[in-house]
Amino acid sequence: MRLDKFLKVSGIIKRRTVAQKVAELGGVTKDGRTLKPSYKVKEGDVLNVKQRHSTIVIKVLKVPTDNKKGEYFEIVEQRKDDDGGYR
Repeated sequence: MRLDKFLKVSGIIKRRTVAQKVAELGGVTKDGRTLKPSYKVKEGDVLNVKQRHSTIVIKVLKVPTDNKKGEYFEIVEQRKDDDGGYR
């Protein structure tokens, strides 16, 4: 499943267009590498997702096969950003 769709279906970001923009602006990384919205998410991926005032580190537990909401990730770490996150 594409990264932007995963972020929407898992509930991390509410709209797919917002998830696309966050990824395009460098708000999602894996192993220090910026991911594109089209990145194919895999089980076991550890992703850093910048939100407005925080950054969360998630581990993908399961990749959804459809658009059903569910628990597809676990939060590994959550921290507040002093610089206000992405802009």
